[in-house]
Amino acid sequence: MEKKSEAAVFGGGCFWCTEAVFKELRGVVSVASGYAGGNTEHPSYGEVSMGRTGHAEVIKIEFDPQEISYRDLLTVFFATHDPTTENKQGADVGTQYRSVIFTTTQEQKNEAEKYIAELVDSGVRVVTGAQPLTKFYEAEDEHKNYYEKNSSQPYCQIVIVPKLLKLQMKFRELLKSHSA
Repeated sequence: MEKKSEAAVFGGGCFWCTEAVFKELRGVVSVASGYAGGNTEHPSYGEVSMGRTGHAEVIKIEFDPQEISYRDLLTVFFATHDPTTENKQGADVGTQYRSVIFTTTQEQKNEAEKYIAELVDSGVRVVTGAQPLTKFYEAEDEHKNYYEKNSSQPYCQIVIVPKLLKLQMKFRELLKSHSA
C-alpha cells in the first residue's frame, strides 16, 4: 500500500527556526523554507525581507498523517513561536514574520480554526490567521537547511537552539530520535 503524504504550511517568524524545529519530528518527510501569502510572483529573500511583497517567511512540511497528525503539527507550531505578537517574532519585525497558517485542505482549515478557538477560549490572545494556500515559492538554496549548515553561528545558538531544546523537552514522543 502506497503511503499518502500531506502538506502543511506555517509561518512563525524566521523560516530558519521553524525549519529546524519541524525537521526533528517523526512523520515529517521533508521541510522546505519559502514564501507565501503575498502578491509578488517568484519573490527573492531580499524582496521579502524588505516587507514589500506581502509574503511571509514560511515552511512547507510534507508529512505522513499515519505517523504524525496535523493536530500534533499545530501543537508544536503554537508552542515553538509566539502567536500573540502581530508581525513580530523576537527581534524580527514586519509582516514577513507574521504568525500564519496556510491550509492545503478544508479539513486543515477547520482544524486550524478549531485549535485557534481553543487557545482563545483558554485566555491566549492569538493573532495567528488561517487561510487557504494559494501559492508557495521555495526559498533560495542558501536558506535551505540553514541550521544544519550554520549551527555554530551566533543567531543559531541564540535563537534556534532554545527552540530545539524546548521541542526536546515538551514533545519528546513526537521526535524522530524517540524510541517507543
